[in-house]
Amino acid sequence: MSSISDNLTQLRGQLPPEVLLVAVSKTKPLEDLQTAYDAGQRDFGENRVQEMAEKHAALPQDIRWHMIGHVQTNKIKDFVSWVHLVHGVDRLKVLEVLQAEAAKAGRTVDALLQVHIAQEETKFGFSSEELIPLLTRSALQAYPNVRIRGLMGMASFTPNQQQVAREFAELRALFLAGKEQLGLDYLDTLSMGMSGDWPVAVANGSTLIRVGSALFGSR
Repeated sequence: MSSISDNLTQLRGQLPPEVLLVAVSKTKPLEDLQTAYDAGQRDFGENRVQEMAEKHAALPQDIRWHMIGHVQTNKIKDFVSWVHLVHGVDRLKVLEVLQAEAAKAGRTVDALLQVHIAQEETKFGFSSEELIPLLTRSALQAYPNVRIRGLMGMASFTPNQQQVAREFAELRALFLAGKEQLGLDYLDTLSMGMSGDWPVAVANGSTLIRVGSALFGSR
């Protein structure tokens, strides 16, 4: 059975240097995260605030924590002072509360706008019709303590790789439209791709992938 460090080495060898790997460590014990850390991994993603906070307190302080789960607005205050990147800003209410709590904490928080690209109602996110008006400098000026770095989306859970590729291509088109609308130097992160579909995501322009089971093994 391959080790976590071996899995990391193998995956990094397959990734273009410009693609950031976020290790999805939800439900994994501290020992597994420490092993990945010792192998050089610094970006970890969690989807439950309490678990992320406990791991943040127990592990090295140079880890960059990514909130990758569905964001409950009443939990934002619990991570806003130290989170590295919030992936799931999927509605205006989250953006508004993140702005308010970041201002209270006296910092600017990096975030991604989540876009609904899957053919599944269970996925969250802005529609393309909602997204484009938001990606203007005048609209984003209302949130001075939130720095929108880019977009995030999850493809349909399907073996149909052509459908997955179409959905990722749709998100990349929105990302490029947003860059053009805001200024080409504004957005820099396109987060799409997980353990089962990251090669398709990278082929369609992803700059950040979130990988759990391919690193840590199945839950």
